[in-house]
Amino acid sequence: MAQTNGGCSLALIFIIVLLLAKANIDVCKRGDVTVKPSRVISLGSAVNISCSLKPEQGCSQYPSVNRLILYKFDRQIHFLHGYSLSSQVTGLPLGTTLFLCKLACSKNKEFRICGAEISVGVVPEQPQNLSCIQKGEHGTVTCIWDRGRDTHLYTAYTLQLTGPKNFTWQRQCNDHYCDHLDLGINLTPELPESSYTAKVTATNSLGNASSIPSTFTFLDIVRPLPPWDIRIKCVNASVSRCILQWRDEVLVLLNRLRYRPNSSRSWTMVNATNAKGRQDLLDLKPFTEYEFQISSKLHLYKGSWSDWSEPFRTQTPEEEPTGTLDVWYMKQPIDYNRQQISLFWKNMSVSEARGKILHYLVTLQEVAGGKVTMQNITEHTSWTWIIPRTGNWAATVSAANSKGSSLPTRINITDLCEAELLAPRQVSANSEGVDNMMVTWEPPGKAAPAVQEYVVEWREPHSGSDTQPPLNWLRSPPYNVSALIPGNIKPYSCYEICVCALSGDQRGCSSIRSNSKHKAPLSGPHINAISEEKGNIVISWNEIPAQEQMGCILHYRIYWKEQDSNSQPQLCEIPYRVSPNSHSIDSLQSGVRYVLWITALTAAGESPPGNKREFHLQGKANWSVFVAPSICVAVVIVGIFSTRYFRQKVFVLLSALRPQWCSKEIPDPANSTWAKKYPTVEKMQLPLDRLLTDWPTPEEPEPLVISEVLHQVTPVFRHPHHPNWPDKGQEIQGHYTSEEDTGYSASSLPPPKALIAETGLVDLYKMLGSRSPDPKPGHLAGPVTVLPVDYLPTHEGYLPSNIEYLPSHEAPITDPLEELKPQHISLSIFPSSLHPLTFSCDKKLTLDRLKMGCSSLML
Repeated sequence: MAQTNGGCSLALIFIIVLLLAKANIDVCKRGDVTVKPSRVISLGSAVNISCSLKPEQGCSQYPSVNRLILYKFDRQIHFLHGYSLSSQVTGLPLGTTLFLCKLACSKNKEFRICGAEISVGVVPEQPQNLSCIQKGEHGTVTCIWDRGRDTHLYTAYTLQLTGPKNFTWQRQCNDHYCDHLDLGINLTPELPESSYTAKVTATNSLGNASSIPSTFTFLDIVRPLPPWDIRIKCVNASVSRCILQWRDEVLVLLNRLRYRPNSSRSWTMVNATNAKGRQDLLDLKPFTEYEFQISSKLHLYKGSWSDWSEPFRTQTPEEEPTGTLDVWYMKQPIDYNRQQISLFWKNMSVSEARGKILHYLVTLQEVAGGKVTMQNITEHTSWTWIIPRTGNWAATVSAANSKGSSLPTRINITDLCEAELLAPRQVSANSEGVDNMMVTWEPPGKAAPAVQEYVVEWREPHSGSDTQPPLNWLRSPPYNVSALIPGNIKPYSCYEICVCALSGDQRGCSSIRSNSKHKAPLSGPHINAISEEKGNIVISWNEIPAQEQMGCILHYRIYWKEQDSNSQPQLCEIPYRVSPNSHSIDSLQSGVRYVLWITALTAAGESPPGNKREFHLQGKANWSVFVAPSICVAVVIVGIFSTRYFRQKVFVLLSALRPQWCSKEIPDPANSTWAKKYPTVEKMQLPLDRLLTDWPTPEEPEPLVISEVLHQVTPVFRHPHHPNWPDKGQEIQGHYTSEEDTGYSASSLPPPKALIAETGLVDLYKMLGSRSPDPKPGHLAGPVTVLPVDYLPTHEGYLPSNIEYLPSHEAPITDPLEELKPQHISLSIFPSSLHPLTFSCDKKLTLDRLKMGCSSLML
């Protein structure tokens, strides 16, 4: 199979060669073209061109029919009728020109006879600047030269090298544009001072030329290879001493080094003699990217430098930061007792940081105490904390890398705008270029000499997110009254700009709002709430998003009109700083439904209307509607209560409705009617037949001595009022109601006798007053709480002293209890019957001598 493929290939080659030969033969089968003196001529020479037909190759045997035409490229330059044609041509340009001879037998048909190419050129110039070089100790000799002008002809260059011991070597370059040639031989350092001679000769059809011979030695032409394996080592990881190392050829005597930071374009050059692949560098900067390159040479005066080595890039070690941070701050009150402190600082430059900043150390302390109140480590360039509003505070910030920390920057936290005399005047800002802004101001009057520096701060517009945009600032010396805010100033964005003048710990500031470009806002404010306060309406709205404000908002306009009205709306224009998101309107009428909307204005124009809201003002309350009836009702009530009869009825009703537990403290037993009525009685028996069981006797307390009190003025004692007693002039819980109330004096008490309780006795027990949980001796009843004085104290309350009333000898009075005989009312808290109660009374009545059994008490 392989032999078959080989045979086919040979056959194909043979056919191609045969076709080419036949084509070459067929090119000039009708005739010949001759050129004299030569087809290669020098520039400016003339040439004769002849064209002749071969026998029996014409159009006819008559010569007049054969028409021969000579073409220069595609342009006809000569023609003749017959069997031959001859023409002289001059002024041919450099290069090759094609001439073609054709036979025309008719007007529309031509036959090609033959053609010729004529080349025009010049004699080679003498090659100049011949030099030879050998790359490396083991490289080959290569020579280069300047061949001069182009000959426009084929030119051959021959390089010949001769040396000691009849050494000869040559090589020819066949390239048309040959200007260098590698001889392919290596010169050894065995005879470094031996001389060699090189010469180059250029030859073409018009002549030849040779260069001036170049003589050199081994040291002259050998160029060392570039150094390799470059590395650097810093002693103790410090840039104070770094050693650059590399590998080089053996015969190298000189080295030169160049290095630069990556951010720089200028090189630092160092020359080293007999360095042996090592060089100390003492001026490198810490934590800096450097680029190193090295070149070598074999001799101090002979030979050439090697090419620069491949760039070697590395970063030097870190060092402790130098310099201090540029720190600024901002204060915001939270409430009456607290404030928020925000500290900001700028990144250090590479030369100051001298390494990668790992974190920042922030301390906050009260100046008076001197102790650190708060200390924090953060990786960010800002820090926020909440501190009391009292006292003077100071903060320090320092930067730290792997080698140490910078010196702390201390700043006193004071109110930025507290010193009004230091506030700069006439602050303004204008666009400067594409993305810059120029801020100008005037010094603060008489306080200008005290200004130590100005701080210009600016903040990007708030986008509506939770995070505040970063604060930017720059410092300016006191003699400057302008500052350029550089870079990234966005068009159609409103910036808050503040200029602060610093003098010691005092600050004065002035602020403005400005933008580089502006146009009308894209949308209007959105009303979120409308409320009514004291007859006015308060409108609240959301600010337009920052990306739609298209500049600084200068004013808001609130429009309103009556619903379904075709009249022009009324409006109210509010400056932005007066009311950024709410305003009160007091010119609306109550009872009318209004439609309201808001627009915003920049220096370029007004925004479209925001959302529309309807509102109905309720109006102020008509107090006359409520005052007149209230006054009438009050007059009627006062008139009713001015009548004693109505007062008594109301008091009776209130007494009946009052629950028993509302009773006040127990009055002093020393003021009871019993004690005053029987001051000298030794014994008195009180038969109580209805007490069937004994009252359980609790632990007896210490005797309470009740002294008899005799008054010269006859006190008035009032009987308790019973709901079923219809008599007038009774008292209800101490309220005096009539002149007919029975009065007794201490000197006219009724004589002692046994009192027997009738059926109505139990009815009176409901008048017992509740005891105070901790009665104090001698505590008299207050003026508000007045209990009936004809009651005696028992273990659970008071017994009525007029169980069977006996009038005094001097003034017998009919007991109303006997006359009325009230209906018996049983109380569940008392026993069904009473036993006689016997006790004696002398001049002093004590509670231990008055006992009452309650064994059958039912609760």
